[in-house]
Amino acid sequence: MARLRFAAVVVMIIAANFAPLPLMAQGTGTSVSAVLTIDQDRLYTESLWGKRALADLEALSTGLQAENRKIEAALTAEEKTLTERRPTMAAEEFRKLADDFDRRVTGIRQAQDTKARDLTRYRDEDRQAFYDAALPVMGEVMDARGAVAILDKRAIFLSATAIDVTDTVRALIDRKLGAGPTAATP
Repeated sequence: MARLRFAAVVVMIIAANFAPLPLMAQGTGTSVSAVLTIDQDRLYTESLWGKRALADLEALSTGLQAENRKIEAALTAEEKTLTERRPTMAAEEFRKLADDFDRRVTGIRQAQDTKARDLTRYRDEDRQAFYDAALPVMGEVMDARGAVAILDKRAIFLSATAIDVTDTVRALIDRKLGAGPTAATP
């Protein structure tokens, strides 16, 4: 795997030396470059898929926050009632109720933490599904431009803006993939 990556880097360096500056394709208004760039974050967040996924995630997160506030209010009221009853109870009886309350709180906290982790996993899996589905579309743009590679802009210190194909790829992804699959509740 490391040799394959090394070979890919060597090919990109050689290609970059043969085509150091983007050239305008005759009559098309698009640049011809061996290497193209893409802004992965913008590609995802500005695509129909990314906008849908981020809205779904926001709705799920808001729902979880509301559920957490409701649970917190109920537990606070129960704790207050238990504290108020303490003077009228035997120590052993109070300890039993308090221990039961603590176990339930711990269980609820773990369940809510699991839900939060599920949201994070959902976000990561959806984003990966987007890039998996977008890869062939990126390949089409790369082939159409006669390029040998598309690199993430974050991996490059300086480049000509003419080799950035983020908007082109996003528009094609929106046409071909739309908003992506319907969100499944994590």
